[in-house]
Amino acid sequence: MTSASPRASSSSKTVFPRKVSSIAFAIGGLASFVIFASLLLFTHPIGSSVTGYFYGYETTQHVVQFHHSTDLDSSHQNPSPDSTSDSPPLTQDSQDKLLPISSQDSTDVRLGEETNSGRSSNVSMDEEATRDSIETECDLYHGSWVYDPRGPLYTNNSCPLLTQMQNCQGNGRPDKGYENWRWKPSQCDLPRFDAKKFLELMRGKTLAFIGDSVARNQMESMMCLLWQVETPVNRGNRKMQRWHFRSSSVMIARMWSSWLVHQFNEPFGFAPEGVTKLKLDQPDERIMEALPNFDVVVLSSGHWFAKQSVYILNDEIVGGQLWWPDKSKPAKVNNVEAFGISVETIMRAMAKHPNYTGLTILRTWSPDHYEGGAWNTGGSCTGKVEPLSPGKLVKNGFTEIMHEKQATGFHRAVADDGLGNRSKKLKLMDITEAFGYRHDGHPGPYRSPDPKKITKRGPDGQPPPQDCLHWCMPGPVDTWNEMVLEIIRRDLEGR
Repeated sequence: MTSASPRASSSSKTVFPRKVSSIAFAIGGLASFVIFASLLLFTHPIGSSVTGYFYGYETTQHVVQFHHSTDLDSSHQNPSPDSTSDSPPLTQDSQDKLLPISSQDSTDVRLGEETNSGRSSNVSMDEEATRDSIETECDLYHGSWVYDPRGPLYTNNSCPLLTQMQNCQGNGRPDKGYENWRWKPSQCDLPRFDAKKFLELMRGKTLAFIGDSVARNQMESMMCLLWQVETPVNRGNRKMQRWHFRSSSVMIARMWSSWLVHQFNEPFGFAPEGVTKLKLDQPDERIMEALPNFDVVVLSSGHWFAKQSVYILNDEIVGGQLWWPDKSKPAKVNNVEAFGISVETIMRAMAKHPNYTGLTILRTWSPDHYEGGAWNTGGSCTGKVEPLSPGKLVKNGFTEIMHEKQATGFHRAVADDGLGNRSKKLKLMDITEAFGYRHDGHPGPYRSPDPKKITKRGPDGQPPPQDCLHWCMPGPVDTWNEMVLEIIRRDLEGR
């Protein structure tokens, strides 16, 4: 018995360690499996709730960052690839000086801008890419004016073509701040005008400005911008101004057409000789004749519809401005309606012209800023030195109705079933609301270099004679040609 005890004791001591090691191995294996499974779940989470848990915070952070990218200066910190301006990038100093026209947030709901609170917080990368693509093609006509310390691309002394009446600095205007305000669309940037890019895009092509004296104002702005990189050759004649840029064979032309429809002064019906008569349903034949020579046309008109004229439709006198002899019955068409009809007529005719397939840009009504009267009844814009602040725009009933009739005429022409794909070559450059804020951009009393001219109100409070319709150069009018360049770029690049 004594001999058996040691063996039993020895056997029990041998088995116990083996059991412990087996258990430890099993526990270790189980732990390894749990760790491996946990890592697998972390790497490939299962179910939308898990996805939301692991990725929701990152997505939210990205959206917040995207909101910040709509801030005014972000576009200068991250310049658009479409911007090819030769201007140096803004330093932090100059970015700090690029200010909106008031302390209000530039996302002004009244101007149709989208507020950050209106954006979805669940934005996928694909949706953001789509949005980025849309923003490169954004609405150019809703936004705000911002101060840009870089100033204009030319001066009144660096453009020999500048008309004296628009040479505000040369005529003694004491302030220059109006030259530094730039238009900032709500959803993107409008690049500064790049003359080299314009000439390259338009290589071998002709751009024509057709319209009244405000169209001439825009044409001269374009010439001043281009003159900074190349001196053109004058190839114009009495019928048409034409300037040729040899390096790219680009031609800039200007054709006067105050009404855009057929006009004559001979007697017609009971209308007297000498009064301008307009056939509202017939385009200006001189435009139709010249069209095959143009590749891009910028149209603008309307201000002459305030002058005396007779309106004819279907060979019948239907109305007139400052002339209507039959007091027993009202005219069928007034000057505002006549303007809308004329726009529809010229747009349809150009789109259907058999030998013209170019791009037609209709610039909308250019607002004037006469206060206290019209141009000939003591109206004034004296002393306006910066744009109106957001929300401070005083609506002008005549401007609004003329813009409405013009836009309606345009859209009626575009909707013509007979145009087909040609309607895509008709573009509305809607500058009216944006430029309603620029009461500071007109020559005002600084219309001539006469050192003895009157520039202040008289003792009786009467303002001096002034121009509150045309635009100083350099000045807000240069923005129109930045928009023209962007529209041409989109068209030629197939976007």
